[in-house]
Amino acid sequence: VLQDCGADCAKFQKSELEYKFNKKALERPYTSKHSWGKTYGEHKRHLEFSHDQYRELKKYAEEIGIFFTASGMDEMAVEFLHELDVPFFKVGSGDTNNFPYLEKTAKKGRPMVISSGMQSMNTMHQVYQIVKPINPNFCFLQCTSAYPLQPEDVNLRVILAYQSAFPDIPIGYSGHETGIAISVAAVAMGAKVLERHVTLDKTWKGSDHQASLEPNELAELVQAIRTVEKAMGSPVKQLLPCEMACNEKLGKSVVAKVAIPEGAVLTLDMLTVKVGEPKGFPPETIFDLVGQKVKRSIEEDETITEQVVENHVKKAKC
Repeated sequence: VLQDCGADCAKFQKSELEYKFNKKALERPYTSKHSWGKTYGEHKRHLEFSHDQYRELKKYAEEIGIFFTASGMDEMAVEFLHELDVPFFKVGSGDTNNFPYLEKTAKKGRPMVISSGMQSMNTMHQVYQIVKPINPNFCFLQCTSAYPLQPEDVNLRVILAYQSAFPDIPIGYSGHETGIAISVAAVAMGAKVLERHVTLDKTWKGSDHQASLEPNELAELVQAIRTVEKAMGSPVKQLLPCEMACNEKLGKSVVAKVAIPEGAVLTLDMLTVKVGEPKGFPPETIFDLVGQKVKRSIEEDETITEQVVENHVKKAKC
């Protein structure tokens, strides 16, 4: 499904439950409508894929030509993912301020994608200072850890703050909102990595499904992102080849507002701007024409061309 939609990578979440949670957390009663067990531990054990299942998933991803990785939700999960030879490690928001975890993960030498939900800018500076000397190949994702995420809590401007604070690393966005508009906007703001949750059915049991995209939405999102990437284009503003037809048809010229006798010195009140046939001086040159002498008489409404202006020297465009 992900490959059909145009995604580059499928990412799961891997936990070694006894390393991620303490005993009391696993024994805590879990009576939510999303529960798959009487305790949180039972619930998580029901949902967690085994090592063999992960190996099977990675093999399948290779067969269909898509990257496969996971968020290592504890240090032992990172050990397993390293052994699995994933292309990069994802650090979930819950481990971003887990500095020993960050050090050990960075030392593995694989690229790292680090989400920043629940963190402060001060913490993100600390994360940068820990990871950068060990492993310079990492990026930060702006993220707000709420499911589903409301637009007023997204704070896309943090992407710009990260770009300014950490100019030497890519910045991305991990979104838990509904719909695709906000993620497309993140890409337009310069997000280089985009992560979204995906489900086959938003009505399924589990708190993440509601904040996930169904396959048709993912395909629409990928298509929109590819369009935005093309549209970002160049920062150089100039008349483009694709604009020439419009310019020829609708581009305006300087035209005689009144009949102008031969030898007259042009004044502003003699001139106006219209779509002219043939093309003449472009409108931005009208002030430069003031004070110049005409070689022959010009009829009212006639285009002012280079041939009728004495000693005309074309100004180089800057």
